[in-house]
Amino acid sequence: MADRKEKYYITTPIYYVNDVPHIGHSYTTIAADTVARYKRFKNEKVFFLTGTDEHGQKIQKAAKKAHITEKELADRVVQNFKNLWTKLDITNDFFVRTTDDYHIKCVQKSFESILKKGDIYKDEYEGWYCIPCESYYSELDVGKEHLCPDCGRKVDLVKEESYFFRLSNYQDRLLEFYESHPDFVIPNTRYNEIKSFVKSGLKDLSITRTSFDWGIKVPNDEKHVVYVWFDALLNYISAIGCNEKEDFNKIWPADVHFVGKDILRFHAVYWPAFLMALNLPLPKHIVAHGWWTVDGKKMSKSLGNVVNPNEIIEKYPKDAYRYFLLRNVPFGLDGDFSEKEMIARINSELANDLGNLLNRSLTMVDKYSSSVVSKPNIITDKSLSNMSSEIFEKIEKSMQIFRFDEALSYIFEFIRDANKYITVKEPWNLKKNAKNDELQEVLYNIVSSLKFIAGMLVAFMPDTAKEIWKQLGFENSIENYDLKFFTDFYSITTLKVQKGGVIFEKIDEKKKKKSAPKKDSKTEETKKSDKITIDEFFNVDLRAAKILEAEALEKSKKLLKLTIDIGEENPRTLVAGLKEHYSAEEMVGKTIIVVANLKPAKLMGIESNGMLLAAKDGKTVALLSPEKDVKPGSKIG
Repeated sequence: MADRKEKYYITTPIYYVNDVPHIGHSYTTIAADTVARYKRFKNEKVFFLTGTDEHGQKIQKAAKKAHITEKELADRVVQNFKNLWTKLDITNDFFVRTTDDYHIKCVQKSFESILKKGDIYKDEYEGWYCIPCESYYSELDVGKEHLCPDCGRKVDLVKEESYFFRLSNYQDRLLEFYESHPDFVIPNTRYNEIKSFVKSGLKDLSITRTSFDWGIKVPNDEKHVVYVWFDALLNYISAIGCNEKEDFNKIWPADVHFVGKDILRFHAVYWPAFLMALNLPLPKHIVAHGWWTVDGKKMSKSLGNVVNPNEIIEKYPKDAYRYFLLRNVPFGLDGDFSEKEMIARINSELANDLGNLLNRSLTMVDKYSSSVVSKPNIITDKSLSNMSSEIFEKIEKSMQIFRFDEALSYIFEFIRDANKYITVKEPWNLKKNAKNDELQEVLYNIVSSLKFIAGMLVAFMPDTAKEIWKQLGFENSIENYDLKFFTDFYSITTLKVQKGGVIFEKIDEKKKKKSAPKKDSKTEETKKSDKITIDEFFNVDLRAAKILEAEALEKSKKLLKLTIDIGEENPRTLVAGLKEHYSAEEMVGKTIIVVANLKPAKLMGIESNGMLLAAKDGKTVALLSPEKDVKPGSKIG
């Protein structure tokens, strides 16, 4: 069967319709969407599935409380999910609903098939049942307080007739499969947990209920409804034809199921056992991610800290949200959502590193080459090309094991390399010294780097990739180009760039949190915003200064004493905390930007007259300098 497979099949879990979408739902779906986009980028055929789980006692109770039918409740919540996926530009190929007829028929057919095989039998079940978790637990699990070991709520002692799946019959087969497929469950810690659980012994699984009726009826025994997990897991085959349609074998088995760690046991133990009973191949990978906390605290409605993706993407670009979720935590580990940390990444990585590279690059192409770059006849410097090849290999390896954070770190490593290339090559000096051939090669390499970056980002940050593409001046959509065009560093022949606006605005976190200003003599316009006036800006006297001498202060780990020419009759002394980033020797001769009208301050007993400007990105510190040579004392502004 598997030999006929033609598509890379990706799934999210189907989301339970008892709540509105939150960060966990969006995280799993964005991860799956990223893999789908990446595979399409490589010209692979993809089938990407998501959907909703709509049966069970929780839904029945919630609908009764709301005085509507279960289907009406499901329809409302389903639309919330669909609307969010549209806003996040999720590219799923199909949306499965467990209340749809094709799914109901598939579940009933599968039930009958396993019953006929003898792996389902009827008996009586007694156990402690948790309604929110839809799970039974033993006396040992719930303890003396009779609390659910997963959610902590009170459980009920339930005794009822039930159909059972002979899960115990599959213990040895499952262990054999795990041993021969060590990458079946990712990450490895979860794989070991699953193996340990199965080794401890499997009991037969109750797969029907009679205590409620909102579910799929058992064929020929309608007082029983199918247990929600047997029902839900079968969505992965019902959505593609339930082993009946010709296309089924072109898609199944799934290449990857993305799930949260809380539902891993259902997917890595029950699901493969059901598939074995149905004589179907097993999925290739089950990738489990961790839970999200918010500012270090567990998400809960009572704390009021549940992250609503709809609200986040109203405040910030959706690509920034995608980037933060995928970049901030290795997929598989628990993550913490911090709006403050998200703003920091937007400012440092998206605005400073990426945005600055695009803006400065296209400004130079516009200024020095009338917006046009052409492939040189001879390319002498292949440093960026070589780096791009190395980076792409690293990205590929990371994506094979679903390490989105690693892949993004490599992309941004290349972005920083491209920025360093500009600093080292100094295109402004090449223009000044009329080194036109070298200048054209440098500009071509920079634009080729941006082309490569756009291609690498297209799966992770699709809007950003498209905007870079647009500003590079390509007429056709980025989706029209194949992988080879991006990995062939020199695939551009001639291009006329179309410099646009800033792709990521810097965010002032303090201003976002600042309370409304008090009434004062300022204009109403100023009071409504936190922006300064032009007069306030001109109160700061920024000037170019040349460093004449530099001396490391022995008693300080951080301070350098600088003697600067700021265009005045006498040089000034300035003390700066740059010792950890620059040696005294390399400071001499640099032209810097200084706040000239700052009140003097004493540092280590030395009077410092002014403050130099520098950019800080984590541990990296870079001095701000004019693009061209200017006289000391030249006014900035």
